[in-house]
Amino acid sequence: MNSFYKINSISELHESFGYKKPNHPLISVIDLSEVAITKEMLYLKIGTPFYAITLKTKVAHPFRYGREYFDFSEGYLFGVAPNQIIEVDEVSEKGELEGWALYFHPDLILGYGLHDKIGDYSFFSYETKEALHLSDKEKATLNNILEKIVEEYESNIDEYSRDVLVSSIELLLHYIRRFYGRQFLTRKQQNTSILSRFKKLLKEYFQSKIVLENGLPKVSYFAEKLSLSDSYLSDLLQKETGSTAQDHIHLFVIEKAKTDLVNTDKSISEIAFHLGFEYPQYFSRLFKNKTGKTPKQFRVDLN
Repeated sequence: MNSFYKINSISELHESFGYKKPNHPLISVIDLSEVAITKEMLYLKIGTPFYAITLKTKVAHPFRYGREYFDFSEGYLFGVAPNQIIEVDEVSEKGELEGWALYFHPDLILGYGLHDKIGDYSFFSYETKEALHLSDKEKATLNNILEKIVEEYESNIDEYSRDVLVSSIELLLHYIRRFYGRQFLTRKQQNTSILSRFKKLLKEYFQSKIVLENGLPKVSYFAEKLSLSDSYLSDLLQKETGSTAQDHIHLFVIEKAKTDLVNTDKSISEIAFHLGFEYPQYFSRLFKNKTGKTPKQFRVDLN
């Protein structure tokens, strides 16, 4: 029977893992080799208020996502944002796992620039199957930063400690984003296939009646069809084409609108409706934002 378990503090987190008492109330790095996943934790839905970054360099079992298994035997890294739900679906003994998990509360970065920018690190919203595979050199880079973080919060806390911790976390996030950029590049063939399938799905959406029933498509529609998270799909397209998934949707809509404005006598409201807009005003705003002209001005100029 599935149940929900809420962890509210770093102390509760350590207690849940049977781990030693924490040295800091807002941040902790847990050695995964010291953690056991018991049968009692199996299928628990766990929620925490922390940002979490986990690097597993050794796993107990192949990772399952839906019906598929993924070979992460060489290790992988993934991030989790506050209040996302994690479900435990594998039991492991102490020593079966290797790696670390960094947890930090949003209050730690409150008042720093990172607090406002952390939403830009979209890998916190990726699915686990979209995890980052690291080279030995990349692992060493991240491990060095982690050692500095642990050293800082385990030493005497002073007026500079928070500055050092936040700076170190931001450096870690920069490197993770860089390494994800490398991974996107090395998966060029796979990404090209996803881009092609995305464009096909986009075209099919507007050729069918789905657009009349569901309106303007959301990124989540295509992400689900491609078995990806919204954030990963957008980042992949950004790396491949320079435009996000939302940009692609808007561009496709604008090009279809241009064709209708020039080649048909449909009113602007009719065009907006058939493109999935509930309100013509929204369509007109988007059109002007992308072309510099209102739909009416565009039609007059072209005719």
